[in-house]
Amino acid sequence: MASSAPCRSESLAWERSGHTAVVSDNILYVWGGYVSVADHEVFLPNDEIWLYDLESGLWERFDMGGEIPPSMSGMCGCVLKGHMYIFGGCGDDGQTNEHYLVDLNDGRYFWEKIRHHSGFLPSPRDKFSCWVYKSRIIYFGGYGHKLLSEINNPRTFIVDEASWAEDIFWGWNNEVHVFDSETKSWNCPTTSGRAPAPRAAHASATINNKGYVCGGRKMETRTSDIYYLDLDTWTWSEIVPTTTVPQGRSWHTLTAVSETSLFLYGGLSMDCRPMSDGWMFDLKTKGWTEMKHLDMDKPRLWHTACLGRDSDVIVFGGSHEYIILVDSGHCNDILVFQTHPYSLVRLCEDFIASHTNIFQTQVTCLPLKLRQAVEKRTAFFQSVKKTQKVYRTME
Repeated sequence: MASSAPCRSESLAWERSGHTAVVSDNILYVWGGYVSVADHEVFLPNDEIWLYDLESGLWERFDMGGEIPPSMSGMCGCVLKGHMYIFGGCGDDGQTNEHYLVDLNDGRYFWEKIRHHSGFLPSPRDKFSCWVYKSRIIYFGGYGHKLLSEINNPRTFIVDEASWAEDIFWGWNNEVHVFDSETKSWNCPTTSGRAPAPRAAHASATINNKGYVCGGRKMETRTSDIYYLDLDTWTWSEIVPTTTVPQGRSWHTLTAVSETSLFLYGGLSMDCRPMSDGWMFDLKTKGWTEMKHLDMDKPRLWHTACLGRDSDVIVFGGSHEYIILVDSGHCNDILVFQTHPYSLVRLCEDFIASHTNIFQTQVTCLPLKLRQAVEKRTAFFQSVKKTQKVYRTME
């Protein structure tokens, strides 16, 4: 078990895919995933967590203790009230339905395995998603396995005919499972409306009381359809776009960047091609707009995307190649997409920080908080130059 002051080191987080990442208090936390070593899939260490300061651009690695989860990928992670939760995933022993949390506030990074008090755990799965609403985490979909006796509705679980062992069958689902963090209880609400087809490797985002889901894979089909679930009434609704839609895809990300807009990035196309396109979906007009950017030569799939300061989308890791065939193109760079105009304060901070040779003497005269902000931004621009991380805007 680690000490109360865990070891830490400054470096770069390892390249990886299938990891989890969350943002809390302007820090990006990265855990898990896997990388390829000599044509073998190797899970990343489970007893460490990487922190990336979104202001300074610096990485730190911390040791972890407590009831440490197994090393794995494809788990679903989120942040709720300063705690990072992970559920499910796939490790050396296959898919799991175990549940863990770690406090991100105390600096100790001790894992706790969650023992639920009531309700029934979802079946083991990976490549699924979740929405956070009030004190609840709502999980949707994924690829996993069930006993034959547990499969009673082909509309909620589609069997993968190529994967079974005795009376255990693998497949895709569109189930909704709710975990209440206050009571540590599970329930499976009865939903109404037209639900999305069972799928995995889709993307999701939360805006107010609505959980959005976009795309994903079902059998050999990849789609770009978009639905939302009302998290108060448990009613599904499909959104029919009024414009041209992005290509069908899986292993992409969807990020809420305002009260009315969602940003889609990357993924794997129907013809198994890694993509680098970015799209904005306007919930008012129900229209997609492709966002041109300077990183069209940097495709990503099975990466993570988190909301940063000023509606920036922080993309980390993933692969730039079709991992089923090649599995050697894992990444560890940061892509930052500016989705909205910056405030005057942010523009001034960045300008001063990127021209310290001109403003160095004046910076010391700034008020303490503003000086600290500028110093962090200065460190960020210096780290960009050293590590060749990417900081891009969109048009």
